[in-house]
Amino acid sequence: MSAVSRHAVSVSGRPEAPPMLFVHGFGCDQHMWRYVAPAFEASHRVVLMDLMGAGGSDLSGYDEQRYSTLEGYADDITQVVRDLDLRDAVLVGHSVSAMLVAMTQLAEPERVSALVMVAPSPRYVDEPGYTGGFAEDDIDELLDSLASNYLGWSSAMAPAIMGNADWPELGAELTESFCRMDPEVARRFANATFRSDHREMLPRVEAPTLVLQCSNDVIAPVAVGEYVAEQLPAGSLVMLEATGHCPNLSAPDATTQAITTFVSSLDTVTT
Repeated sequence: MSAVSRHAVSVSGRPEAPPMLFVHGFGCDQHMWRYVAPAFEASHRVVLMDLMGAGGSDLSGYDEQRYSTLEGYADDITQVVRDLDLRDAVLVGHSVSAMLVAMTQLAEPERVSALVMVAPSPRYVDEPGYTGGFAEDDIDELLDSLASNYLGWSSAMAPAIMGNADWPELGAELTESFCRMDPEVARRFANATFRSDHREMLPRVEAPTLVLQCSNDVIAPVAVGEYVAEQLPAGSLVMLEATGHCPNLSAPDATTQAITTFVSSLDTVTT
């Protein structure tokens, strides 16, 4: 089975236009881009995919060892880029997928020309001189809770991750999305995500990169977004007037506008 089929890839927009590939974060699927991706269909070839274990992906291709690290997920994105023969592509990654699309850019620099990182974090654990947002004990507790009662963990964590308590329907949607994942797949993905450290990778990502940071994010605080943008050789930071970890749902207009401005600047440089 091709990567396109395995990851339920959908393609819309202008077939001959520059491609944009949108990749969702943990516990989500491509449906999470429904308020943002369509805005680019008039000017781009828009590609959506589901990471392994999410949405319409084919779990028969799941391999415990392959997906014990984030590299396995990044390899899937890279294979989709190759199978579709994408060129001069802009990859948009939300949350953990911000690091995944960076890995793909390093693997295929001739195919991937720019990145958009939405609420990224290369390292979730605080260390001397670095603020990740969590103590090591916090991560241990989070992962233990997920492993012992995934549905309960989802019901408690999803609304907190989403933020925007005045829009409870958004938290409910994320809870439902979390609950659709196989608990064991989710546990391994969460472990790979929250114990990862990809800080050393950032200075090697030379492609123009937009970092979108929310003003109040319990998963990726402002200090993390600032760090990512500073470490990227061609990084730029845009602070969104949005709260929570999923501005593609809670602040889609601001998210779309920021990406549009960034993509337009790339066109200016090219021409």
